[in-house]
Amino acid sequence: MYLAIDIGGTKTLIALFSKRGRVLRRVKFKTSWKKERFLKELLMALQRFRKYQLKAVVVAVPGVVQKNCSVRFGNRDWGNFSLVNVLQELFSCPIYFENDANLAAVYESYRLPGKTVFLTFSTGIGGGVASRGKLLAESDKLEPGHKIYKLDGKTAEWEDLAASSALERAFHVDMATELRGKKAMMSIAERVYLGIPDIIKEYKPDTIILGGPLGKIFKLYVKYLPKNGGVRYRRPRRPLESVIYGCYLFGKTQE
Repeated sequence: MYLAIDIGGTKTLIALFSKRGRVLRRVKFKTSWKKERFLKELLMALQRFRKYQLKAVVVAVPGVVQKNCSVRFGNRDWGNFSLVNVLQELFSCPIYFENDANLAAVYESYRLPGKTVFLTFSTGIGGGVASRGKLLAESDKLEPGHKIYKLDGKTAEWEDLAASSALERAFHVDMATELRGKKAMMSIAERVYLGIPDIIKEYKPDTIILGGPLGKIFKLYVKYLPKNGGVRYRRPRRPLESVIYGCYLFGKTQE
């Protein structure tokens, strides 16, 4: 069995996978802004998985990962935050850390030909580059959300214009997945497309997958996205669970 831990900016999801990739058990809780509270809630949730014989634990984090530990934890001001020692006290199996968008790219590219760029539009904008379920080296330099673009006279980072959190602020809704109507969909497409030409130019993908909450309403706005160089746009197979399934695939391939 494999244990997958997806620590997101909004929620943390823990899932126990069978050898063949079936979810046997899952736990979800809100990711606290306070490191101490988050650690306490994480440890409480993990206690129930100690009785299982695990082949690997894979942790997805919304930040930079170096030497198998998290060194910059997304939008949390947690400093050099490492969970390695904490998890090693709980589990005797190998423990792996990887960026969440990279893991989503692993899963979503698994059955696709050529090169895939996965983009997640959630609290921020992250991305990964993979081919047939294998991360490519160039994935490490893809940080799309922090590139600067201009929209309606406003200059800002891409994630401040197009992430689902930015759309919620712009349209005054609780969740971006609630958005409907041609005007809203055209605006989403315009915002999403801002960074795509640069990504195509630099990475030359065959497919771009648009994930996160925007993956759930993909079919509503994709028709307004400009065609670009024959690159295919795709909806994720699991819009809100690409990361957790990527954890499973990553752990399995490390054996």
